[in-house]
Amino acid sequence: MAEITPSPGGRLTEKEKTTVLEPTGSGRASSVEGDVRANRDADYDFERQKMAEGDAAFHQLGWKRLTVVLIVTAVALGSLSLPAAFSALGMILGVIISVGMGLLAMYCSYVVGQVKVKYPEVAHYTDAGRMMFGKWGYIIMTVMFVLQLTFTTASHVLTGAIMFGNLTDNGACTVVFAVVSGILLFLLAIPPTFSEMAILGYIDFVSIIGAIGITIIATGVQSANAEGGLAAVTWSAYPREGLTLHEGFIAVTNIVFAYSYALCQFSFMDEMHTPSDYPQAIFTLGIFEIFLYTLTGALVYAFVGHDVQAPALLSAGPLMSKVAFGVALPVIYISGSINTVVCARYIHGKWFKDSVIRYVNTPMGWITWIGVDAAITLLAFIVAEAIPFFSPLLAICAAIFLSGFTFYFPAIMWFMFIKEGKWTPWNLLLGALNVVAFIVGMVILGLGTYSAVKDIAVRYETGAVGTSFGCAPLA
Repeated sequence: MAEITPSPGGRLTEKEKTTVLEPTGSGRASSVEGDVRANRDADYDFERQKMAEGDAAFHQLGWKRLTVVLIVTAVALGSLSLPAAFSALGMILGVIISVGMGLLAMYCSYVVGQVKVKYPEVAHYTDAGRMMFGKWGYIIMTVMFVLQLTFTTASHVLTGAIMFGNLTDNGACTVVFAVVSGILLFLLAIPPTFSEMAILGYIDFVSIIGAIGITIIATGVQSANAEGGLAAVTWSAYPREGLTLHEGFIAVTNIVFAYSYALCQFSFMDEMHTPSDYPQAIFTLGIFEIFLYTLTGALVYAFVGHDVQAPALLSAGPLMSKVAFGVALPVIYISGSINTVVCARYIHGKWFKDSVIRYVNTPMGWITWIGVDAAITLLAFIVAEAIPFFSPLLAICAAIFLSGFTFYFPAIMWFMFIKEGKWTPWNLLLGALNVVAFIVGMVILGLGTYSAVKDIAVRYETGAVGTSFGCAPLA
């Protein structure tokens, strides 16, 4: 009887079964066996070709495009919440925290890059969790990673609903606007590679710069034309009178979390063709963010004063706020969708790690990829609409998760994986800097969580909590 090796997957095809039943001396059996082997070889060659093409497609990211996707992740409409943070903290403290946290976040991001270069097998932050804390570290980090990305996508569902409500003067139920936002986020998350997302990132960059520029100019002109001019604006160099601890720290966390881009950095760097080029991207992004955030927070606060709203473009006047929201439309959805892509890349890659499907260049690859994208977006929509206090809940998750991803995890990684040699003066200096990063992260974890929980309690006391799947305007 002819001996047949099963096809990949362990099952015999109908042709192989026929071959097994034919006598070995039969010419027909030899012919069928040859056909089976030829088909199997052709399938193997096709799969190998697709894997090679996929591997090449998933390693096209250079440092310039890395900078762009990091900007897409980091710079969104959240940057326009900084003037309100400056209003609470005062101009002096606002500028100090904005610059200081920006520099510290930039250094911690540099450490994340050092870990990726030294340990190329770390494809996502979850893999770093396994290296630091073993199996349970990997499991806990996976939950943190997926939840934070999904919740961030959910926040963009709500931001989009606010934008549509503002543009239409709340011309439809908020849930309708949220559904439209979810569909747009899903469609923009379909490109599976970060090099493709970087192309959208250029549009995103122009969008956010345009929205911020319009807001600054509009608020400046509005204040200059008001009675008393700019001299009459009620801004202060010092914290607002009567500021409570939880209000002050919510303002601090709004600034801190604007710099929280390290969460996705391992995932982005895994697609680089030359990962060692990452410092150029990190320093370009860090300096750009510090300049943009500090300038935006200080100028808009100086133009509007204590009455500045969050996001600040709502303070630009009815017409100009609509213009700014319209210009900001791409950044709302592109910055939101990249979180879906990072989350989907992680889940899809883990499910199909031993299959050509993971490269998303076969029919089954596209079907499964779109399915994972759709599931994440649907979950984000449900979470955003079902929880009536979603914004403070997002602040709790950010305090618990981003404090680690941005500050104290990189500090721990430096001590565990990066530090080399004895405690020389240079190592002592870096060690002290990482201790500061660790302490900052733990303070954000503790006080940030307390402040967000307190905010929820205050909302319930004042009746400011909304309803699940409600039609009322969000802002």
